[in-house]
Amino acid sequence: QMASAATANSPPPTAEDDERPPAPPLRMASFGGDVARAQPPLRPPDKPLPNPPAPTGRRRQKKKSPKSPPPQPPPAAADSGLSPTDKPSISSPRNFKHTMHVTFDQDRREFRGMPEQWARLLSAANITRQEQQQNPQALIEALRFLDAKPAAGCSDKFLRPRPPPPAPPPPPPPQPAPLLPRPQSPGGVAKGDRVAPAPEAPPAIRQQQRRRKAATDAEVLERLRSVVSGGQPAGRFERLEQIGHGASGVVHAGLDLRTGSQVAIKQMLIAKQPKKELIVNEIVVMKETRHANIVNFLDSFLVGDELWVVMEYLGGGSLTDVVTETCMDEDQIGAVCREVLGALHFLHENRVIHRDIKSDNVLLGVDGSVKLTDFGFCAQLESGGSGQRHTMVGTPYWMAPELVTRKSYGPKVDVWALGIMAIEMVDGEPPYLNENPLRALYLIAANGRPLARDRHRVSGRLSEFTDSCLEVDAELRPSAGDLLRHPLVAEAPPVACLVPLIVAAKGRS
Repeated sequence: QMASAATANSPPPTAEDDERPPAPPLRMASFGGDVARAQPPLRPPDKPLPNPPAPTGRRRQKKKSPKSPPPQPPPAAADSGLSPTDKPSISSPRNFKHTMHVTFDQDRREFRGMPEQWARLLSAANITRQEQQQNPQALIEALRFLDAKPAAGCSDKFLRPRPPPPAPPPPPPPQPAPLLPRPQSPGGVAKGDRVAPAPEAPPAIRQQQRRRKAATDAEVLERLRSVVSGGQPAGRFERLEQIGHGASGVVHAGLDLRTGSQVAIKQMLIAKQPKKELIVNEIVVMKETRHANIVNFLDSFLVGDELWVVMEYLGGGSLTDVVTETCMDEDQIGAVCREVLGALHFLHENRVIHRDIKSDNVLLGVDGSVKLTDFGFCAQLESGGSGQRHTMVGTPYWMAPELVTRKSYGPKVDVWALGIMAIEMVDGEPPYLNENPLRALYLIAANGRPLARDRHRVSGRLSEFTDSCLEVDAELRPSAGDLLRHPLVAEAPPVACLVPLIVAAKGRS
């Protein structure tokens, strides 16, 4: 109806209207009712903005950077000599190291992370719970030392073994149970269960270890051939009766056919030496050290699979025989200390550490002469270096605290060992000799300076000497040269005072 009404009201078309374009259709919109309103006309489009004026003057040209060469494609597999299917070869692991982290929990008062083998050592060491809590770090260091050096104290000696110590006193009352690590979770090892052995290395690793060992043995033999004499000992030395034995060889008395003098011939099976490189070290040091208080090296030979080391012969035996069979007075102790200090001062001046000073390694002549022997553990310090070592060697009962606690050390470890040997000459044995090895190491690390058992026999002069040698702080410990001026040493009688002791010890042995 609205459309018809609009048509009726519009004027009739004219000729001018016919020439106009048709009007756009009228859009209708609804606003909530039936009233329709026309939509407002659309806004005409805006005119485009004029272009900005061109800049006046000459336009600056940009400097063109040199074009980088296009990336080269990777070489073809044929150029590298590898086929696309080749894979890199990965070798077996080597030189790996198992590090254990053991700590002491101060809140729970127990060790954390202690391995099973350490717990077994601790349970057999008779170290009380109170001692463990007082100095847990000393115990950890002792366990580490014993674990890293299981053969500590078993150094080879070609002398008569030390007689067994006297029967220990009655056992003390039972101590509290040792402080063991916290029981493991149900997935761990239960008490009483057998611990499964460590898995065997794969065949490839075992073969690699055998090759490495064979290469090491070949290198040691090559070095030995370079330091020993090339001939055979049969035409020069005659071997006589056996005078000593050890785990890896024997010692025979011998005769030098050229001079008619008596010698000692040390025969070692090379295959039985646990550390073959120490043999070469011993020969080299003995050849280069000549001193009145050091056993004189004469010659060395390779005889088949044996190494012969020929040295001067001392018929008085070892100092161990004297300290275990006789009773030494203060003057005799001072005489022995003076002679050993003379050898140590000479070695230290030549940057050599003996590292195994004890009565077993001090030999005596029938005239009372005192000479140092056994250089298997000695160390040559590099000139211009720090003068410190880190290797753990020696015999535990004579070891300085810095050795047990795995710190760097120098020549003064020999001075500490001399102080222990002085106590050995008083008591007949070193401190802690009757203790379990782990407990002995713990006591050295925890207690520091030990005391002589028969301290009532020790004068103020001897006590001052041993206290100086056994200074825990290595920086404050005197050197061998300083101790040569100590009254105990400077006022000691000649070595002839030792002859009665040597005769008595040989008569009882």
